[in-house]
Amino acid sequence: MNMNPMLLMQLQQRLSQFQQDHPKVMPFFQAVGNNAVQEGTVFAIKVTTPDGKTLESNIRLTANDIETINMMKNANNQ
Repeated sequence: MNMNPMLLMQLQQRLSQFQQDHPKVMPFFQAVGNNAVQEGTVFAIKVTTPDGKTLESNIRLTANDIETINMMKNANNQ
């Protein structure tokens, strides 16, 4: 899989801006990753649009989900 180096640079800049705009998000994800990724954990997501519409979903983590999450974490560390 070849990635465009310019696209990667732009993505890195956008991620940095996102972290500046939302400083609590990454520490939250790190806390979840360090403490809550175990079989049976429920991830619940709720989104409210500006006009008040609410979208909600949740998943209960399985062993396969945890394996996938660990693969992503390991890929990020390389």
